[in-house]
Amino acid sequence: MPTEPDMSAWTNLLHSSSKLLEQAAPSTQFPPLQRNLDQLEALSKKLKSKTQRTEAPSQSLAATRLLAREGLNAEQLARDLKSFELKTTYEDVFPSEATSVEEYLQQVHEMAMVSAIQEAQKDNLRSFNDYMIKVLEDWQKEKRDFLQSLSRVSTLPKSSFGDASTKGARSGQLASLASSSQVSAGPSNSDLVPSANKSILDQKASVYAEVVKNLNKARECGLPFKPATAFKGAYESLSLDIAGGKSVGMQKIWHLVQAMMGEDTAVEHNFSKKMSMVIGARRHLEWGHEKYIMDTIQSHSAQAALGGAVGNLQRVRAFLRVRLRDYGVLDFDAGDARRQPPIDTTWQQIYFCLRTGYYEEAKNVALSSRVSHHFAPQLIEWITTGGLVSVETALSASEECEKMLRMGDRIGRSSYDKKKLLLYAIISGSRKHIDRLLRDLSTLFSTIEDFLWFKLSAIRETSSKPSTSLFNEGLDYIPYSMDDLQVYLNKFEPSYYTKNGKDPLVYPYILLLSIQLLPAVLYLSKETRDEGHNVDAVHISIVLSDHGVLVEGGVGVGPQLGLMDALSEASSLIRQYGAAYLRLGNLSMALEYYAQAAATMGGGRLSWTSRGNVDQQRQRNLMLRQLLIEILLRDGGIYLLLGPTGAGEEGELARFIIDVKMRQQFLLEAARQCQDAGLYDKSIEIRKRVGAFSMALDTINKCLSEAICALSCGRLDSESRTAGLVHSGNEIFNAYKYYPDVSLQERQEVMEQQTVLRQLEAILSVYKPVRLGHHLEALREIAKLPFLPLDPRTPHTAPDVFQNLSPHVQACVPDLLKVALSCLDNVADTDGSLRAMRTKIANFMANNMNKNWPCDLYEKVARSL
Repeated sequence: MPTEPDMSAWTNLLHSSSKLLEQAAPSTQFPPLQRNLDQLEALSKKLKSKTQRTEAPSQSLAATRLLAREGLNAEQLARDLKSFELKTTYEDVFPSEATSVEEYLQQVHEMAMVSAIQEAQKDNLRSFNDYMIKVLEDWQKEKRDFLQSLSRVSTLPKSSFGDASTKGARSGQLASLASSSQVSAGPSNSDLVPSANKSILDQKASVYAEVVKNLNKARECGLPFKPATAFKGAYESLSLDIAGGKSVGMQKIWHLVQAMMGEDTAVEHNFSKKMSMVIGARRHLEWGHEKYIMDTIQSHSAQAALGGAVGNLQRVRAFLRVRLRDYGVLDFDAGDARRQPPIDTTWQQIYFCLRTGYYEEAKNVALSSRVSHHFAPQLIEWITTGGLVSVETALSASEECEKMLRMGDRIGRSSYDKKKLLLYAIISGSRKHIDRLLRDLSTLFSTIEDFLWFKLSAIRETSSKPSTSLFNEGLDYIPYSMDDLQVYLNKFEPSYYTKNGKDPLVYPYILLLSIQLLPAVLYLSKETRDEGHNVDAVHISIVLSDHGVLVEGGVGVGPQLGLMDALSEASSLIRQYGAAYLRLGNLSMALEYYAQAAATMGGGRLSWTSRGNVDQQRQRNLMLRQLLIEILLRDGGIYLLLGPTGAGEEGELARFIIDVKMRQQFLLEAARQCQDAGLYDKSIEIRKRVGAFSMALDTINKCLSEAICALSCGRLDSESRTAGLVHSGNEIFNAYKYYPDVSLQERQEVMEQQTVLRQLEAILSVYKPVRLGHHLEALREIAKLPFLPLDPRTPHTAPDVFQNLSPHVQACVPDLLKVALSCLDNVADTDGSLRAMRTKIANFMANNMNKNWPCDLYEKVARSL
């Protein structure tokens, strides 16, 4: 019940209100309202609730300031509270005060046993799965090896099966080349379709060989050709790239080579070769990240909420919705910023637009945001110049990096703020800031592709002296260079990148991205697995050599190779691959690869039009001549290079040596080497094609002289040999009669060689009756020889008649005298003519004592007298 004072207070309040109501004049704008106490109480409660809601943000801001003053991040605490989970403690499960010691120990024992059983089950299941995966992999490998061995046996030629099976690590390569020798020479696309029953090596060799043919034809005609694109298309036609848990496949490497060579874009920039490859490598990584973004969006389509938008910026924002799903509402999705402060993703959008190659979108985001307003001009300059910003821009970005690195609360900032630091570091290109950034934030990049993209984006083209500051100008600024990146990457062993061989192509992929081209090719060439990476290495080196970039960017750690040494390494690799075709008898394909090996020494595509370096062009010509001679020495080489007739006009030689005189000089040198190697038939044929008839006849006379000497020793095969040589000599005489433009000197020398040939034929005619036992007839033939003074019916001749004979004829005379003396011993002297012949022989030898006649010949003469 209310007390007396309370009642009096209420009475006074009512009396005062009544007086105020009487004094107030009525208003037309505000009509009088009457409320009872219950209504007033309800309205007051409603007003109080509104006041509390308006005061809540101010209280929240005050709390945030209080936490920040203590070094705590309110947003981080809010995110942690969302993932906060209450778990039972040991005491909650086993309350010691509620159980006896025996019950407690029993519970502990049961819990331990259950946990041990569960862990054992997990271990057994995991071991079983690992074992089954290993067994399946081994079975697949055995099955693949067995099928490939069957295909190799079916494709190898019978004559080379034994050789190909004994080549060790090269056996697979040789087998593939044997099968590819059946490939058609036509340039149609149907040639690139592999056969289903071929091994991987066979298929690669087949499709790559067609590309090499087309490349050589294009270079000879001066037509444009993109070798990396062609090899990539040939490889893709095989449909060999199956992931199998490997992060890098050969298709990815071919795409990288294509991008580094600039074959995937028609835009030309005025950059050096090295910087062009850096930009191409960066563009390849951006292409890969675009695929990653699309895969992420597809796998998280609900969170990405891309909808029907197809713009590049919309894709990046959809990707950020997935990536930053735990951070709250993002700024581009916030409908009412006053209700809940959104997450500012300006730097995230700019970074991922650049990372994905969406440069225009990155500029638009930078220009449209108030946060990045000062960064936009620097970004535009970096994009426009391809990363080669001015000194002022680099120094300004470097100062901004320095400010952010000095901030004391940087550790407490959100992770997406680090993208601003990354972007300014890219613009600055400062070695100091990049190294410090990676040292302090070691977990900044989740993949090596992201790491290398950042490094490649920050690289600046510097001078050859690493100690000089390119933009020093009194400031502590040294640009980040490709040498710095290579030194850092080469600190780690190849096994670190390949996971001990489980992902073998990662290491050459890293080498190519860091512009260590020759080490990448040499590493691949040593991979002799069933995948045929050594075959890929040969054709990658062809692409790099054709573009003339083989030694750009350095050749890795260790002693640095010179230009010609590096070219020799690549040329030797291509030459060895072509030599495998040569050993298997596929001369036409060997010729194509030999042409590429020589072009590599000449500097690539420029060597085909003689526009390369003078020294390189000389090296190219020397190697080309050497390799062409190597083909000429093989069976079928003359027909391939020279054609059915002529001196190369109808064969492949005219493709590589256009000038007629140079071609003739080359063939003469080749003929000389053939003769030195004992390949007299090839030497004769080449000289006959060139029109050097006297030299060809000289070779024939030399061979005929040796065959006659062998015939006198009783060799049975010499008779057929001599007949063949005489026939070849007669053919040369017939060709000489109808050959145009024969010089006077050549005519005289041909007549001299013809005389020698006839003299050797006359000596050869003596041996036929001797072999039949007709000694008297043989003596008559000896007496008829007009160039020897042995006819007993003629007077003595000049003593120097023997000196005027050809050396080839002189070599046959000692054996001829032995035959004559033997015949004289077997024929009765009836008229003294035989004794006169013996005297002629003795006088002939006495007049030519300086010739060092054989001792047994002297003894025969002495006994006959």
